[in-house]
Amino acid sequence: MPFKTNAARRHRIPKQRHRVTNWAEYDAALCQRGSLTVWFTEEAIAAWRAEPRRTRGGQPHYSALAIRTALTLRAVFRLALRQTEGLIGSVLRLLGLDLAVPDHSTLSRRAEALKVPKPCSRSRGPVHLLVDSTGLQLCGPRELLIEKHRTRRRRSWRKLHIGMDAESGQILATKLTTHDVDDGSQVGPLLDEITAPLASLTGDGAYDQAGVYGAIGKRHPNADVIIPPRSTAVPSEMAASTPTQRDRHLQSIAEHGRMGWQKRSGYTRRALVEVSISRFKHVIGTSLRSRTEPRRATETAIAIHVLNRMLDLGRPKSVRIA
Repeated sequence: MPFKTNAARRHRIPKQRHRVTNWAEYDAALCQRGSLTVWFTEEAIAAWRAEPRRTRGGQPHYSALAIRTALTLRAVFRLALRQTEGLIGSVLRLLGLDLAVPDHSTLSRRAEALKVPKPCSRSRGPVHLLVDSTGLQLCGPRELLIEKHRTRRRRSWRKLHIGMDAESGQILATKLTTHDVDDGSQVGPLLDEITAPLASLTGDGAYDQAGVYGAIGKRHPNADVIIPPRSTAVPSEMAASTPTQRDRHLQSIAEHGRMGWQKRSGYTRRALVEVSISRFKHVIGTSLRSRTEPRRATETAIAIHVLNRMLDLGRPKSVRIA
């Protein structure tokens, strides 16, 4: 029988039920995400070819806009570079545009140093930032080859750190690191990418570090830090006179319990960032196709740009059913 141990002390939390109030609009937005309707504006056609460079070296044939367009289609439809070249060529022929098609070698080489525009906050006020991380596998031998050759080598992977706006659902900041990098050490770099004022930062217990509180206090002194203290946490020496935010969290947990603290502090909103990570892996995938670190960073930046664009098409508005 599952969960038989300590069954009497487990929480009896009923499963929440929600209803989407704008299902018709959201259903149309989901269909539009897979639409092959592609058009080129006059500005895009004029900016397809790269401007002549005045420095030494070879002249580029394609602008950054052309490379981003091809890599965006690659991320949306999960294509290899050669298939991306074929898709771009077929689209240009169907539209009757006399534009050169970047080949797969050019796409791979230009992705090394491609600049992807940073997302801007669209919240009506200060940002309520939700942070978390997830693992992405790298290209390597498939499970069939591992089973065939009886190898014991573990597949390598990278860790993607994201910062998401709780109100708009947009991913505002990302960092791609190796798997052994601590989550708390990336809070500062994530905050450096956000230009809007910060109202609060919410993360799980992995961010319960003094360095995280210091990084937030240095950049946004008035921001609330909503991080659950560890079970072995103790108040600071100045808790009686000048309690810190962490001390106030410990006091609230002692008075209302952890479940009560989560509701009072707004920690329950952290589930939204987990939904965003699930959306990333369902739409984009669970692995990185690129072979070098700069290209992997470009690949993740393009993927985040794609998810934010899809989110602009429509979001569900759900209400809880009592």
